[in-house]
Amino acid sequence: MLKNWNLFEIVWLSVFSTIAIIITVITQDPNVEFLTTDSLISFFALITGILCVVLAAKGSLWTYIYGMFATFSYAYVAYQNNLFGEVGLNLIFFTPMNVVGFVMWKKKMNEQSSTVKMRGLSIRNKIITLLICITSTLILGRLLQMIPEQNTPYIDATTNVLSVVATILMVLRFKEQWLLYITLNIVTIMMWYLRYINGSSDGPIMVVMWIAFLVNAVYGYYKWNKNAISEDTV
Repeated sequence: MLKNWNLFEIVWLSVFSTIAIIITVITQDPNVEFLTTDSLISFFALITGILCVVLAAKGSLWTYIYGMFATFSYAYVAYQNNLFGEVGLNLIFFTPMNVVGFVMWKKKMNEQSSTVKMRGLSIRNKIITLLICITSTLILGRLLQMIPEQNTPYIDATTNVLSVVATILMVLRFKEQWLLYITLNIVTIMMWYLRYINGSSDGPIMVVMWIAFLVNAVYGYYKWNKNAISEDTV
């Protein structure tokens, strides 16, 4: 799994893992003798999530293995915060997509580098993808708004739609997934910050996790854009 890691990737992973440990400790309930189950699950979601996205940026097949652990742990955290769109997204969509992605990437690996073969979308398909994202977000946001306990329905809808479309592009090995992930991460940071100022104890560690994902998405786009097959008009 650690084959061909560069210094930036090692430092990046170490720094955010350390920050995660610190935040997990300082945000625990002072009335509890040790770390709570919820805080440990939040920490586990952070660590496995970071490993998942770092490995995705590298084009490593291991991203889907850690992605499965991250999916279940993050779904639990989202449920505890009444973010039902996030719960459904992770359990209904990401769980099977981790399996599908693993199978599809395994068929398209570069034997020498142990990374997946990367490619890009045509301008026409970029426009279609953008229209799908906008339309789906408006529809899902309206549906989530009908749930009485739902928090920030349109922000939740945005993160759901961008996650779905970006994941499909990722499974199909398109570099444009990272542009959607950059947008997704910014919106999700806003969502968890709002949960934090409204009293969520998971807020701080989730904000750190999504900031880490944002840094990785920028790096992922740089790396995939450099290695993608040129003039791919799929």
